[in-house]
Amino acid sequence: MKAEKPTVMLKLSGEVLAGQGGSGLDPAVLDETAGQLARALRDGARAGAVLGGGNIFRGLGSAAKGMDRVTADEMGMLATVINGLALQDAVRRAGAEARLFTARPLGPIGRPYRRDDALETIASGGLAIFAGGTGNPFFSTDSAAALRAAELGCGLLLKGTKVDGVYDKDPAKHPDATRFETISIDEMIELKLGVMDLTAATICRENGVEILVYKMTEPDSIYKAALGESEGTVVTPSA
Repeated sequence: MKAEKPTVMLKLSGEVLAGQGGSGLDPAVLDETAGQLARALRDGARAGAVLGGGNIFRGLGSAAKGMDRVTADEMGMLATVINGLALQDAVRRAGAEARLFTARPLGPIGRPYRRDDALETIASGGLAIFAGGTGNPFFSTDSAAALRAAELGCGLLLKGTKVDGVYDKDPAKHPDATRFETISIDEMIELKLGVMDLTAATICRENGVEILVYKMTEPDSIYKAALGESEGTVVTPSA
């Protein structure tokens, strides 16, 4: 009998789903992402996924330009629901089960988040998709991913980004940037590396959730991540 795969939480960047266009949803990228997830589920992955919404609307940036912060964050939460609906549909079209949970009740659009329902979805081989952030303004989708990972007993949070790990400085601006193979959450905070916000990092540290930062656009990277086999920088809960 094969050993049961551990449950992992994927944080999927909304910007990556936009593809080269930079905004909205790129159908080819969406289908490729869903195809990798569906294949991983068929191969025994046990996974949840939290989606960002920056490809559609970024609340914090709009608040900085004068919009009311609470209103902007609520709009950002709705943007993640759009991405969640799109991913749910694409995973199902790829031949696997997926179920969208929303942090706030949204009628027939998605199921209100309940821990037991999410665990049941994952245990039955489906992908539990979490949208709407934490359901509260002032919290990032990174914090939502950390919270859901802790709630559902995930030992690993997989953060898909545009780069292949954590660097000592922005590799897009500094060719001499050095990538970390392993770094602790405390070191990441002390060095102000900006991998995720303090709330998300603290939740992971206090609940023993390891973080793996990997390049989401590499071939089969999402498939490997869902199976807990991806390569990148390991961010450990303790030093």
